[in-house]
Amino acid sequence: MGRSDARHDGRRFSRPLYRWLPVALVLAVLAGAFVSFEYDLGDKLGLSRDEAGPAGVEPPEGLELPELPTPAPVAGELPGGSVRTTKVRAALAPYLKDKDLGPHVVVAVAQPGQDPVFEQGRGPATPASTMKLLTTVAALESLGPGATFTTRVVDGAKPRDIVLVGGGDPYLARKPGRSSYPRVADVTTLAGKTAAALKAAGRTTVRVQYDDHLFTGPKASPTWPPTYADVAAPISALWVDQGTTPGQYGFDQDPAAVAADAFVAGLEKAGITVAGTPKRVKSGESADVASVQSPPLWQIVEKVLATSDNEGADVLSHQVGLAEGTGGSFVGGARAVRQVLTGIGVDLDGAVIHDGSGLSRSDRLQPATLLDVLAHAADAERPELRAAITGLPVAGFTGSLAFRFDKGAPAGRGRVRAKTGTLTGVHGLAGVTTDRQGNLMSFVLIADKVRLEDTLDARATLDQMAAALGACRCG
Repeated sequence: MGRSDARHDGRRFSRPLYRWLPVALVLAVLAGAFVSFEYDLGDKLGLSRDEAGPAGVEPPEGLELPELPTPAPVAGELPGGSVRTTKVRAALAPYLKDKDLGPHVVVAVAQPGQDPVFEQGRGPATPASTMKLLTTVAALESLGPGATFTTRVVDGAKPRDIVLVGGGDPYLARKPGRSSYPRVADVTTLAGKTAAALKAAGRTTVRVQYDDHLFTGPKASPTWPPTYADVAAPISALWVDQGTTPGQYGFDQDPAAVAADAFVAGLEKAGITVAGTPKRVKSGESADVASVQSPPLWQIVEKVLATSDNEGADVLSHQVGLAEGTGGSFVGGARAVRQVLTGIGVDLDGAVIHDGSGLSRSDRLQPATLLDVLAHAADAERPELRAAITGLPVAGFTGSLAFRFDKGAPAGRGRVRAKTGTLTGVHGLAGVTTDRQGNLMSFVLIADKVRLEDTLDARATLDQMAAALGACRCG
């Protein structure tokens, strides 16, 4: 239950709230004006997000502007220091014996890059979606934070043929999304670009084919139960809206074919005649007719972590497999993630990895592995991995933690950033927090044998544990 659920009980608003209503209305108007400019007027005026602002306007000719001084810091650095085991234990003690957590609970707390200051329980444990930390860090390390994925249209084997080629873009959409973040590529825009290129070449009638062969192997992990067909899309190198169709229940069973149909609709709207129905082919080497690019990887990673996006994580795992030469498949991706993390020194003792999302109940991780991954991502000397920290949900505010942390120490809200991990009977948090003395800590809290009737209570207890770390004076 979110924090707001307990507050809308029909009682009159308090006077202090009334006093703030005019301020809230003004802020809402200003926010609306900003959004209107960013995603409407800015586009109509031909201004990109980078160009629409004072920094993009050149001064009038003849006007010399003085050099701006370096601003003074608005706050000093947090003091930080060494975390004491006794104080961490005292902060967590009220919750560690909660029977709602079940018989298997693993807890580990460390200062990033150092040995744990507190551990309880023996691993390995089922990581659930905390596995996404491994996948995203491996992707950032292997591909680089600025990597993008290209969806292309190329000429086919015959003069009238064009081929839509999937590049494994996890967020390729049907249509442009003005208000989406990150700004995603879409097949309607691609169709418009393709139509313009075709018309310039004197071509007005085409046959459309599509190629989704970049990824190989099964569309679902062999370790997933058949019931996952209702909760996970078939993983494909070519899809739109992550294999979903508006107004339809469940996932597209042939997402590449659906993407091709959406592309055809865009072509026809742009004035191109499309003969026949799209056919699946394996394209050869050919120059691009048109293409669109995904957002940079660091933005994709932030979204995958913030929303706990299963499909996005499994696509990234496949991409790591391709980059590392082990294959764009579930097996190849798992092998490549292990290979990349081993290469940067992550402790993978006892790790069992079957997918990138953590949906597999056969996945296993030691708490030390998650602590290691968090330490690498938080390392100031490794800025290329930083998105794996900045993408973590903020307790009580963003992503999968937006409606949590309604119990426990209030100081934990906004101070804890953590990846959630949830399967039936499995609940976990893995992330970072800064305590009230400025001590940075990473933590892993997983209970993987929770009774179904204890689900909400167990989750609340884990939230309270993480909040207690954030509210602690542990130095």
